[in-house]
Formats: sequence, structure tokens, C-alpha cells
Amino acid sequence: MMEVPLFERFLERAGLPADSGLHDVVAAVQAIPYGRPRDRTVAGVLIDWIGTCSTKHALLSELISERWPDLTPRLVHRVYRAERTMVRHRFGEIPAAAVQDGGLIDVHRYLIIALGGRDVVIDVTFPSDAPWDGRSDMPLACGPGRDYLVGVDPAKEKAALEAANCDPRIREPFITALSQAH
Repeated sequence: MMEVPLFERFLERAGLPADSGLHDVVAAVQAIPYGRPRDRTVAGVLIDWIGTCSTKHALLSELISERWPDLTPRLVHRVYRAERTMVRHRFGEIPAAAVQDGGLIDVHRYLIIALGGRDVVIDVTFPSDAPWDGRSDMPLACGPGRDYLVGVDPAKEKAALEAANCDPRIREPFITALSQAH
């Protein structure tokens, strides 16, 4: 028995037609609610229909690789400092209350694709009322920081960056608060 390709499974789960384009797929992944799936994998996102920056971008990368491999999707991890004021402005009081004085260090994942002869930043972490225009960089859901192009094992590489840079006692309540706010 042949397994149904990921792209087809995603289209069915998202309620999209078979001829859906890149813009439609990006919008559908972005519309998936923010939160941690029980299984922090692409399959977990499809089952629970919920995802974080890591799982939603892993899903989108796999979808693009399968359907539009010429766009050469590349995952990126950004180590950044989340300051309370920035968090309040972008996400509201609930996540801001989880940020200590002086902020916290987090690791964010996003995607870059080759489109129209240039690299385009895609960030589908949170649902948005402002849809992607299909050609411009999307705003990142994090602040400025240091970027690391992901290699062969995105989960292991992100875990190593988190272990080297983040305090889980501070970061975990922040991720929980982001889930509650979205």
C-alpha cells in the first residue's frame, strides 16, 4: 500500500483544492493555530492542527520541497532576546507578563525560499490578518538576533542552540503564554 504524499495529506487536512498555489499553502500553514502539538513533528501538526515556529516551518519546508523544490526552502534558527516591551506590542499582556526584567533569550525558526531571483523570508508562526503578498519578505515573529542556517537535523540543532542560550525555567512559561494568547 502506497503512502499518500505529504502535500496531498496537507491539502485534504487544510481543505484546499489540488491546484492550490504557494500563496494558498503559505496562508493555510500560517492559519494553523499556535501551540505545541503532542508530537512535535510535521505529522503531529497534521494530526493536532496546531504548531509552533519549529513545527509549522518544518511542515512548510517539507511541503515546498515536495511541490516546488526549485524554491530551495532553507530553515533558519535565530537566537534573539525577547524584551517585555516588544512582546507586549506584538503579542499582548499575557506573553509580556511571562518575560522577566531584562528579557529572555529564545530560539526562533523561520524559512527562506528562493523566489524571483532573491531570497524571501517566510514566517508563518502566528495566524495573521495581513496575508502574505506572495513575493515580499514576511515580518519575523521575533526580534533581531543571530541567524544559523539549519543543516541536516533541525530539531537537534535547535535543541543545541536552546541548551547553549536559553534558560528553560524562563523560556517554557513564555512559550506557554504565547500559546494561551493565540
